[in-house]
Order: sequence, then structure tokens, then C-alpha cells
Amino acid sequence: MSVAALPTSVEETQRLLEAGGYVADRALATTVHLALAMGRPLFLEGEPGTGKTEIAKVLASGLGRRLVRLQCYDGLDLSAAAYEWNHARQLMAIRLAEAAGDTRNERDRAALEAGIYDRRFLQERPLLAALSGPPAVLLIDELDRADEPFEAFLLEILADFQLSIPELGTIRADTPPIVVLTSNRTREVHDAIRRRCLYQWVDYPDAMRERAILSRRLPGLADTLASQVVAFVQAIRAGDFFKYPGVAETIDWAAALSALQARELEPVLVEETLGALLKYQDDIARLRGEEAARLVEAAKQAASPRPALPL
Repeated sequence: MSVAALPTSVEETQRLLEAGGYVADRALATTVHLALAMGRPLFLEGEPGTGKTEIAKVLASGLGRRLVRLQCYDGLDLSAAAYEWNHARQLMAIRLAEAAGDTRNERDRAALEAGIYDRRFLQERPLLAALSGPPAVLLIDELDRADEPFEAFLLEILADFQLSIPELGTIRADTPPIVVLTSNRTREVHDAIRRRCLYQWVDYPDAMRERAILSRRLPGLADTLASQVVAFVQAIRAGDFFKYPGVAETIDWAAALSALQARELEPVLVEETLGALLKYQDDIARLRGEEAARLVEAAKQAASPRPALPL
């Protein structure tokens, strides 16, 4: 896959995202464009399921770059995120040198010591892999799940697109990667990270944008059903639920309804398929019965075409 040129305008960036199935509003497209044009990391924060991770995937696909993903978790350290020395290969090199008699004097031993910290003994993890090889999109996903001290490891990469390895030296990227960081805001990310990035809050889409997303992701979905699904999901997000459904859940639910050959929402069908939309039993229990019927009726009314006003 050949590497594509970066978009030269906000409109081109928006078209790039749309070509990958991502419907972005003007504010988000502007921030993405500026991050690409200025060569700055992009920090996306928002509720789970709002499409933050998908942006990095679409950029990698649309620009013809490798996607290098670092999935953050509690206890993530440098050896899992950046690099690790292959101690088994180093030990084998030492044993072979001893067997060949290459450690007889101090100069030989010094040369061997320097040689075992050669690049060939270095095992690349995502951060180093993004700086090496062909141009890449580096996705640092769910940074808020990692421990706060881990953020200090990222500062050099975010500021200078380089990584300092004490035994080897500094490795710089020939072509700086496009860096996308995401956070679900389960904790606050340190200001030092934020200062090195362009920031965008990614919210749940409004009804018009969510309807456009369904059209792109499920082009065969009946118009009436798609409009009612969007109206139903928007109503849930306006209610008091433990976990609101994200865009991915909207798509999954619409696909499930379509697989059951539904043409429009019905209370019984909604209750039977809630597991595709909601992921917590308390939310599902609250939505059953009269509440489901009420929201179905409200969704049908919201999705029905408005009668033309008389002239």
C-alpha cells in the first residue's frame, strides 16, 4: 500500500474520514486536520463508544500507513510498551564468544559487552515499532487505564518523536508517526501530556450524524427502521441509565434488527434484542415493559415525516 499525501484542507480531511465510513462534524474534522498539518499528536477524550479509536483506524487506512496500536492497561511498563532486550539471544552470543575464545583479553570483553547491546538484540514493542520502518499511525488507546507514572515515558515521543535507550542511544523516526491518544476519562490525564497534543472532546453524535453513520455502515438498512433506531437510542441517551449505548452499539442493534427482518420497531422485538444495545442488566431491566413501549412510540413519532405546512 502506497503512502498517501496528507489532506490540505479541512474539507479534504472530512472527505478522507467519510471515505473510511467515519462521519465527523466540522469541529472534529478541523482538529484532525490541524494535527496532521502541524505534525502534532491528537488527544481524543470522551465517553466509551463515541468513535475515538475508529479515527486512528480510518486515518491509517485512508493514508496508507501502518496502524501500530498500544492498548493501555493497569501495570503497563516500558518493556511492554517500548522495547525489551532479548536476554536469551544476548546470553547465547556471550556463550558463543567464550567458546570461540573471543573473551581472552580486556579489549575483547569490552567489544563483546558493547556488541550485546546491538540493535539486533532489541525487541520492538509498539512505541519503538512506530518510530521504525515505514510511516505509521500510532494509536495509544485508553491512556487513562495505564498508571500515571507511565505517562512520563510518552513525553519524549510526543514532543520529539524519538526514544532514548540508555544502552544504545536515541532512536529517531525518519518519518514521524501520526499519533492518536484516546481516553475514556476514568481518570485525569496529566497536563504534560495535554500540552504536547491538540485536544478534542468526542461526544455522542446528534440524530442527524448518527443517521448518516448508519447509512454508511449499514447501507441496506430500511430507512424507516434506521430513523426509528436513531430516535430510540437518542431518547435513551437523554434518560437516566448507567451506561449509554455508543455508536458501535447503535450499529450492532440496527444490524441485529435487520437480521431479524424487522421493518420497524415493536416493543416485543426491542425487548428481545436489548442485549445488542445495552450491556448492563439494570439498564435492560429498566427498559422492559411499559418503558420500552413508550420509547418505541416516541421513536416512531420522532422518525415519522412531518406533514407539509399549508401555504
